[in-house]
Amino acid sequence: MSLKRIASSPLLSKSHFGFRTTAVRLPAISLPLSQQQKQRSYSSINCNTQYNICFVRHGQSTWNRDNRFIGWTDTPLTEDGVLEARVAGQMLQSSGILFDEAHTSLLRRCIRTTNLVLMEMGQEYIPVNKHWRLNERSYGDLVGLNKKEVVKKFGVEQVKRWRRSYDEPPPPMRDNHDHHPQFDPRYRLMLDEIPRSEALKCTRARSKIYWDDVIAPSLRSGKTVLIVGHENNLRSLIMRLEGIKPEDIINLSLPRAVPLAYRLDKNLKPLARSDGKLDEATGMLNGTWLGGDDAVQQILERDHKQVYDTSVQQNLEEGSDRDKWRRWTEMAIGEPEDESFEAHSRSHVHRNLNNNNNGGRSTSELNGQVK
Repeated sequence: MSLKRIASSPLLSKSHFGFRTTAVRLPAISLPLSQQQKQRSYSSINCNTQYNICFVRHGQSTWNRDNRFIGWTDTPLTEDGVLEARVAGQMLQSSGILFDEAHTSLLRRCIRTTNLVLMEMGQEYIPVNKHWRLNERSYGDLVGLNKKEVVKKFGVEQVKRWRRSYDEPPPPMRDNHDHHPQFDPRYRLMLDEIPRSEALKCTRARSKIYWDDVIAPSLRSGKTVLIVGHENNLRSLIMRLEGIKPEDIINLSLPRAVPLAYRLDKNLKPLARSDGKLDEATGMLNGTWLGGDDAVQQILERDHKQVYDTSVQQNLEEGSDRDKWRRWTEMAIGEPEDESFEAHSRSHVHRNLNNNNNGGRSTSELNGQVK
């Protein structure tokens, strides 16, 4: 389905995820500052809590398409990845969410996804903080190898432990590896901190520092936060947020470019969905997939076959099959499983894909709070 056809859908310009919209009433300028702060609620995705966060995994990169282990390698988005990121932005725009700040890694597949998402939302103006502690986990000496070929050599269970277990890292990266981060100038001042290989446990340790020093204070101040990240770094953050046990985290996978929104209590613990159940896509999460649980489940099943099913010879990320674009479109205009969010209307930032052809970039700066 063409980009133009997606953009022209009348449903995309409406709040079509069950989020109720209400008119915004800004505080009068003459009010004391304390009263103005109390009335400031326009950035909340739910009027019943001021603590809100949304996770988005980046769009398809060149090595996602080629089914290769990526790690810290700086692979760019493909054309398909650009479309995935823009549709993610359309989902968020249609939901009515309004962010105060965004956080992402130092890798361009995440940085560009962030820019494209905010462009579609009309929110290029918010601060975007980039930090290496949000980089993908290091896949060590597996970096650059085809995942399915590694499965054929080492077996499904071993590769699954390397990819998804809590405490079993892949083989360490050789110092002369072609894609060693030490050769990348962005890490020239932190060579001693570059990991040679990481298990999720290691990734969680570094992401915890960023969460404690930067993200948690922002959430506690009432800011609505967007995190655009990589699958394993996001898994480490969600593991902490949801309290998932180390022996269970191996079963959690995340799709690309489908926003996962959370409402939190004052202790930054997830509030239950309106149906009181965990999501059906993974069976582990209290968050709401803005694309719907069914669509996410289909994507995760495809991704599993792409890596582990050696009987499937076709690269499921390529080919002339355009069903995946119909899935993205259906997610963008479909109904959600959860109707517990109450968003504020934002008619001044409504935009559509036809009006966003300039490839705009949001203003970004490195966050100096974390080392």
